[in-house]
Amino acid sequence: MGRTREAGCVAAGMVIGAGACYCVYRLTWGKDENEKLWDDEEEEEEEEEVEESCSDKREIGGKTEKGVKVNVGVGAGAKPQDDSKAKVDVDVEPENGPGGRGGGCHPGRSGSRARSRASGKPKKKNRSKSTKTPAPTWPVRRGKFSFPYKIDDILSAPDLQKVLNILERTNDPFTQEVALVTLGNNAAYSFNQNAIRELGGVPIIAKLIKTRDPIIREKTYNALNNLSVNSENQGKIKAYISQVCDDTMVCRLDSAVQMAGLRLLTNMTVTNHYQHLLSYSFPDFFALLFLGNHFTKIQTMKLIINFTENPAMTRELVSCKVPSELISLFNKEWDREILLNILTLFENINDNIKSEGLASSRKEFSRSSLFFLFKESGVCVKKIRALANHKDLVVKVKVLKVLTKL
Repeated sequence: MGRTREAGCVAAGMVIGAGACYCVYRLTWGKDENEKLWDDEEEEEEEEEVEESCSDKREIGGKTEKGVKVNVGVGAGAKPQDDSKAKVDVDVEPENGPGGRGGGCHPGRSGSRARSRASGKPKKKNRSKSTKTPAPTWPVRRGKFSFPYKIDDILSAPDLQKVLNILERTNDPFTQEVALVTLGNNAAYSFNQNAIRELGGVPIIAKLIKTRDPIIREKTYNALNNLSVNSENQGKIKAYISQVCDDTMVCRLDSAVQMAGLRLLTNMTVTNHYQHLLSYSFPDFFALLFLGNHFTKIQTMKLIINFTENPAMTRELVSCKVPSELISLFNKEWDREILLNILTLFENINDNIKSEGLASSRKEFSRSSLFFLFKESGVCVKKIRALANHKDLVVKVKVLKVLTKL
C-alpha cells in the first residue's frame, strides 16, 4: 500500500510539472507573437508614411504641403519682369521635414513600441500635417539671361555694334561680364580689332575701369589687352594707361585684376611710344617684383624688361629707389624662367649704362637706387658668378654671356 501511494504522488508531481512548463511556454510564445505583430504593424505604418512624404516632395508647381515653388526675380522683393530680364526658379522646402528632426523622409521611431506595449495593443500614430507655409531660404541665384550671342561667336560689325550698345546701356554686372568677354574674344582677331575701334568701342569698354567690381575690371583689362595688339588701338588706349597703372598697383596683391592689368601694361610698353607715361611708377614696379608671387614676378619682369630695351629710359630707371631684397632674385633656388628674366634685366641695364655714359655719373645716384644695387655694390656680380655652375644648361649659358660683358 505504501509503494502504491508513493507511485501516485510521483505521477501527480509529473503531471503538475508538465502543466507548469506548458503554461510558461504558452505565455512566452504569446508575448513573442504579440511583439512580432506590433513590429510588423509599425513597419507597415512607417513605410506608408515614407511613401506619402516622398510623393508629396515629388509634386511640381503650385503650392504643396511639403514644398513651395517660388519665382524669384533679380533681388528680393523684385517686381515682375519680362522675358528679357533674369529670372530664377527656386524650389524651397521647409527646414524640418515630416516625421523627424533632420528634414528627411523617414519618420522617427521614438517611444512607439513603449506606447503600444502600455496599451496592450498596437495603436496608429496620430500625426497632423502642418499647413503652414515655410519661410523660404534664399539659395545662390543663377540668372537666366538671354544674351543674343555666345561668348565665343565671331561677330560681324553690326553684331559688335549691338554688343557695344548693350554694354553701354546696362548696369547689370552679369550682362557687363558677358558683353566684355564676348568683345575680348572677338578682339583676338585683327579684323575685329579695327572694327571695335571704328565703332567707338574703346571708350565704351574703358569706362568700366572705374567700376568697383574686380571681376568687371579684370574682363575690361583683358578686352583692352587684346585690342592693344593693334598700334592704332594703342593710340586710343593710351588715355587710360595711367589709370590702369594706378589701379594695378593698389589692387589686391597677386589677384586676377592685378595680373590682367600687368599684361595690359606690358603690351602697351612693347614699343617706345608710351613708356614715358609710366615712368613715375618705376619704384612700384620694383616693389611688386619683390613682393609678388611667382606669376606676378614673371609678369612684372617682362614689363620692366620692356623699359630696359629703350636706352632713353635708362636714367629714370636706374635712379629709382628699389628694395635691397631684390638681390635675392639671383639665388639659384629660383626656376629657369625667373633666373633668365632677372639676368636679362641686369644685362640690358648694364649695356645701357655703358651706352649712355652713366658710369661716370655715379655720384648723382643714391645708395638705395637701382644703379647702386646693380653697378656699385658688387653684390649682383658675386651672385651672378655663383650661378655659373647652375645645373640648368640654359641658365649657365646666359650667365656666361652676362659675365663676358662686365
